[in-house]
Amino acid sequence: MRIFIYVVLLSGIIACSTSPTGRNQVKLFSSDTLNSMGNDTFAAFKSEQKVSTQRIENQYVQCIADALIPHIPTGTFDGDWEVVVFDDEQINAFALPGGKIGVYTGILKVAETPDQLASVMGHEIGHVIAEHGNERMSIATLSNLGLQITNVGLKSAGVTNKNQALMMAGAGLLAQYGVNLPFSRAHESESDLIGLQLMAKAGFNPHAAPKLWENMAAAAKGSAPPEWQSTHPANDTRIAALNAAIPSVMADYRAAANKPNCIQ
Repeated sequence: MRIFIYVVLLSGIIACSTSPTGRNQVKLFSSDTLNSMGNDTFAAFKSEQKVSTQRIENQYVQCIADALIPHIPTGTFDGDWEVVVFDDEQINAFALPGGKIGVYTGILKVAETPDQLASVMGHEIGHVIAEHGNERMSIATLSNLGLQITNVGLKSAGVTNKNQALMMAGAGLLAQYGVNLPFSRAHESESDLIGLQLMAKAGFNPHAAPKLWENMAAAAKGSAPPEWQSTHPANDTRIAALNAAIPSVMADYRAAANKPNCIQ
């Protein structure tokens, strides 16, 4: 167990970069690797899931994307972004390294206005801006390495098979609840803030972001797990954080030369 903890702590020591919000990050993979994986994953989504052919839906989502994309920091992706609407009732959207954005039609019923949908899409783009995919893969790699080293150490110490299984189960829980889930929640909170700034710069009203999460909470109908067991912060936590951050982005919103006119 001690060896596993040392490896997890090592992830903080080898952090060689910081996120857009100033948080230390561990990134073991190259941007080219992540872009290639994003391209492959998106191609698989398009081949396996139904793509919407509804002209109005596609124009609406593309309009919002077109307003957001010019404000994505230089270096995030050096090419043309691809935007696809998937005909599926799940309440979701995503963005991938390599300049890919996917929006499911189900989210269009929860994001009631263009500003609310911009907050969703800005959030998803925020994951790409902050390279969260790279960080999650890196943390998973280090966690798995820690578990492997712990297992070898227990065997070398002559721990019985029964006790070894119990200790490895404990190490696995530590990795999940002490490392993986907190990192995931940190990523979601960070993407909320990055997306808020992105939508403000694009001319979308930042006040729509907490309203979106009120709608999401209503759609969930109380089915979400406790925050400490979840990959995402609780809706109330997100709403409070977004409301607290809105004053810091209002100057960007007011300075936006053009307020997008995306018609649903």
